[in-house]
Amino acid sequence: MSVPGGPSPLKLAVNLALRRKVQDDLQCRYSPEQIVGRLRREFPDDPQLRVSAETIYQSLYIQSRGALRRDLTTCLRTGRALRRPGRQAHQRRNRIPDMINIAERPAQADDRAAPGHWEGDLILGKNNASAIGTLVERTTGYTMLVHLPDGYTAEQVRDALATKIQTIPDILRASLTWDQGIEMHAWKDVSIAADIDIYFCDPHAPWQRATCENTNGLLRQYSPRAPT
Repeated sequence: MSVPGGPSPLKLAVNLALRRKVQDDLQCRYSPEQIVGRLRREFPDDPQLRVSAETIYQSLYIQSRGALRRDLTTCLRTGRALRRPGRQAHQRRNRIPDMINIAERPAQADDRAAPGHWEGDLILGKNNASAIGTLVERTTGYTMLVHLPDGYTAEQVRDALATKIQTIPDILRASLTWDQGIEMHAWKDVSIAADIDIYFCDPHAPWQRATCENTNGLLRQYSPRAPT
């Protein structure tokens, strides 16, 4: 039951059959995106057995909003069971200057109706000594890798990211969503050079970049040379 004035319970909290199916698939190491596709194929005529990948992520990471067991987060390809330790408030201040929050991203990016909206992230290597950037298009899942041979400082990421995005046709450069990593400190330069709008996720909200999270997990899982 929801509390008056509070957030509504997630579908997984009230639909027992759906919750059991999602939990079973997570234990089989299916990603939230794969689970959504499997539900559509297995139960094409049952709208009650439908859930979004974002809802699965929220139910796992925000225990007050869902009913999935927290230990199931270890089944995700990221292998991250809990939120990463946050920095103190004074450390986060001015981390990304004048950043634009994901809440201001165009609605067509949210519903994946039109291509051209991208998610980005870094995959870090052993001991954080190396990194590679990933760019994933939200509608198609098309993925591009950003080579960072000399490091991943804000300046190095700026130059490599702007160069890579400029190879994308103009019509497919609508937006880019990233987390609040310090490597994006020079995001304004990227936005201007590559002519693309850039938005930033809320802290500790991996479901806001679920497509990129899943893609990075696939790269780690199936490519022995991918940073881990």
